[in-house]
Amino acid sequence: MTPPRHTPAVRAGLAALLLPVLLAAACGPRRAAEAPADPESPEAALCRAEARGSPEVRRLARELNADNQQNALRVGEERRIAEIRAFRDCMRRRGAAMPGGVEPVRQSF
Repeated sequence: MTPPRHTPAVRAGLAALLLPVLLAAACGPRRAAEAPADPESPEAALCRAEARGSPEVRRLARELNADNQQNALRVGEERRIAEIRAFRDCMRRRGAAMPGGVEPVRQSF
């Protein structure tokens, strides 16, 4: 038994059905290409590692209660700010240029 062959009319019908779907998919929103991040300087890498292990960041990590969402949000924000502060203090001690220029917005809980 020979397999059924598609006639030109069937192919044209399939193309007419698929073309609008493919065009609609092609017109979807595109995300802008992200600019590659600048490589971190050796001083910044050392300070970032030091900041992650700073006493204040470690103390806040011990306060984290993952079962309490409000606590997790509050401690996570405080930990993020403490890490940024420790990073900036380290960069100042080393005399390195500071990245950015403004303090991040703090969330109130």
